[in-house]
Amino acid sequence: MSEPIEPSTSSSSTKDPAFLIHPRREPFEHGLLPIPKLIFTDPTQTLIPLKQKLIEQSPSHRVKAAAISESLQISIDHARLVLDTLASVLHLESDPLVQAKPDVIDEVGADVHDLVLFLYIQSYKKLLPRTHKDSAAVADVWPSTSAFDGYLSALSPLQLVRSNSRRFVPSQADEEAHQLSYLQKHLANLVSLLAEPVEGEGEESLVLTMERLEHLGFLIQFGDKGSEGGHLSQYAPFFANSDPDMPAVPVPAVQVHEWIINNIVSALENISERISPKENGPPSSSDQDVPMADACTSSTKGSTSVRGSSFIEGISKSSLVKQGSDLKGPSVKVLNCHDSVIYILAPLRYATVYGCSDATIVLGAVGKAVRIEHCERVHVITAANRICIANCRECMFFLGVNQRPLVVGDNHKLQVAPYNTFYSQLEEHLSEVGIDAAINRWGEPLPLGVDPDQFTNFLIPNWFGGEPGSTKDNPFPLPDAYVESQHRNQKNLGEVKQLLREAPLEDNRKRELSTALHVYFKDWLYASGNIRQLYCLQGE
Repeated sequence: MSEPIEPSTSSSSTKDPAFLIHPRREPFEHGLLPIPKLIFTDPTQTLIPLKQKLIEQSPSHRVKAAAISESLQISIDHARLVLDTLASVLHLESDPLVQAKPDVIDEVGADVHDLVLFLYIQSYKKLLPRTHKDSAAVADVWPSTSAFDGYLSALSPLQLVRSNSRRFVPSQADEEAHQLSYLQKHLANLVSLLAEPVEGEGEESLVLTMERLEHLGFLIQFGDKGSEGGHLSQYAPFFANSDPDMPAVPVPAVQVHEWIINNIVSALENISERISPKENGPPSSSDQDVPMADACTSSTKGSTSVRGSSFIEGISKSSLVKQGSDLKGPSVKVLNCHDSVIYILAPLRYATVYGCSDATIVLGAVGKAVRIEHCERVHVITAANRICIANCRECMFFLGVNQRPLVVGDNHKLQVAPYNTFYSQLEEHLSEVGIDAAINRWGEPLPLGVDPDQFTNFLIPNWFGGEPGSTKDNPFPLPDAYVESQHRNQKNLGEVKQLLREAPLEDNRKRELSTALHVYFKDWLYASGNIRQLYCLQGE
């Protein structure tokens, strides 16, 4: 193997798209699950022992739903959802989990190293629009921001797009820079989850094999061809010239870390140079309406691809038809389209529909995942492996899906129905992307409800004084998990109260502590919207 090559810092090298590092956007856009028990305060401290435990239980290093359920203390349905979601965003098509049919995914299981990386990024926070910093200034806005992703769900999707807040929605470049910065901050921890100690030298001497490095390809890639960018080790100077007939010598983890960090820095600088000239440019054409038009095969609003994604943005009062030959990549994003009919009759890997209203959108065959978010009065017709619906209102979905539809966030008046259309190439496209038309789980939606640890009792004010009645408690029995959570919370509250009472503090220190607790409590009341309930309890 040749000596390690230092990454080039020359301008021509860093600007060449083929040698720029990018985040794999699929895990961040389609792979996050709002399940509280998957979000860890200190992911490394939790996931390293979890990985060792799973490896001891599964010598093959492949983890099934039962082990995920037991180790993470989540339901078996949620454990299967973890496997299904991970399968839809994995980077290597050769992985057995990706190739598995929907009904045998649990039998195949996930590679433990892919699983821990997937669990680590569940703590990733999406880039959000700028909002009011003063909670008191928005105290009368009700409902508050979405508990799922923090977006301005007090507004309908149509209001959001047409209000001044539209200008604060992050661009694609903003989101990529945000994801790169997240990876830059957490890279040392991510590498440590994959590294292993040199035998006899202890944990201080961690190394990464070429096979373990490939797992990082779940989160990062080189080149501008989206998910088709090739194996990560092909770009690593310390593995590039390895003999294919000989196992590559492991390299120090710190060397891998330094190489990736240098590439991330170069990529961030490149993004900064690209977006700076646009900051003071003219407003986007997507904010303007276009006249009513007949069905067409192209539109000025359908943008070129960006790393494997084609963007269809700002279609209004129009019809648009796109076939595979019209698209520049395997993924499509339909953004902020209104009063229109959009046909995308092509085989796709991923599709996203965001911020659309009063539209009908037909998505041909989507082999990985569809995400529909912040839409209002939209009809979506799609054949897909899986679909996630988030924060939508008065929408209807005609689905041919191999996995249970996932419904998350703040949704209102949604309807689902079986798939209801066809076009001449549909069966070819289904076969090409691996969708089984004999399996349609459209009628088995999986709503992610309130987790037991987030469940609290709602107290109705005594509006009618001491009016007599026999009801003294909630007459509906709670499931065991919710009862146990309430008992645990009550016990914790009692312990905290006792600790505060017995704290060996001087009077002035106790007053400072009391003031700090009141400040945090007030902030929580505003952020959660419970300030309204408090006003009612106080006799507003």
